[in-house]
Amino acid sequence: MQQWFETPPGQYLLAWERAEFDRAVGDIFGYHALQLGLPELDTLAANRMPHKWLALGEPQSLAAAVKPALVTSYGALPFEENSLDLVVLPHSLELNVDPHATLREVERVLVPEGKVVICCLNPASLWGLRQKRAHLYRKLGFGELYLPDAGDYIGYRRLRDWLRLLSFEVESSTFGCWRPAMASEKWLSRYDWMDAVGERWWPIFGAVYFIVAAKRVRGVKLIGPPWRQAVARATAPVPLANRSHRSHRSGNLPQQ
Repeated sequence: MQQWFETPPGQYLLAWERAEFDRAVGDIFGYHALQLGLPELDTLAANRMPHKWLALGEPQSLAAAVKPALVTSYGALPFEENSLDLVVLPHSLELNVDPHATLREVERVLVPEGKVVICCLNPASLWGLRQKRAHLYRKLGFGELYLPDAGDYIGYRRLRDWLRLLSFEVESSTFGCWRPAMASEKWLSRYDWMDAVGERWWPIFGAVYFIVAAKRVRGVKLIGPPWRQAVARATAPVPLANRSHRSHRSGNLPQQ
C-alpha cells in the first residue's frame, strides 16, 4: 500500500483525502484522538485536540510515520473503554484481516457521542471495476492490478449497515476522485474535468468515500406512578389571642 501511494494515482488520491480529512476533523472537539494506519498522511493535522496518537498494525510502517507511533492490533487497542473522542480510519478497515473486530474495538474505546471518520476505496467505481477486471485477467495468467492487493474493499452501503449494527449514526458522507483509472500523471491530468462533473452527476461512483458517524448510547427512562403516595399533613390549630389581654385593652376592668 505504501508503494502504491507513491504512484501518480496514489498521489492524486492522497491530495484529495488530505483536504477532506482537514474538513471532516477540523470542527470535532474533545481531548483525545486516534489515527489507525496510513502513516503517510497526518489525518489529524487540522484537529485541535491536545492529545493525539497514531497506531500502526505492523512495525514496518514506522519509517513512514509523520509522528511517534505505537504498534498494536486494531482489534485490541491499548485504551480504556469510553476514553477517546475521535478515531480516524484511513483505509484501515479494507487493509485489515478482521474489519468487524476493528469496528467493535473502535466502538468500545469511543466515548458516548464520540466520532469516527472512515475512508475507504469504493468498489463501485471506475477504479474498482478495473481492479475486478485485473483480478479476472490474473486468473487467466496475465494482467496487472491497478489498486493494491492488500485487502477486501468494502461497499458504501455495506459499511453503513455495519455501523448501524454497532449503534453508530452516520452524520455525513462524501465521495471523491472521479477520474478514470489511469496510471500516468499525464492522462490523469487530462481528465481533471471529470471531478467537477462526477461530483454533480454521479457522486456515488467516486473512487473513494468518507463517512463521519457518531456513537449513540440511548438511555432508558422509566415513566409511571410515584413509588410513594404523598401523605396529607394535618394543619395545626392556630391559638387565639389572649382574651383577658383584649378585655383590658377594651376598658372592661374587673371590679374591686
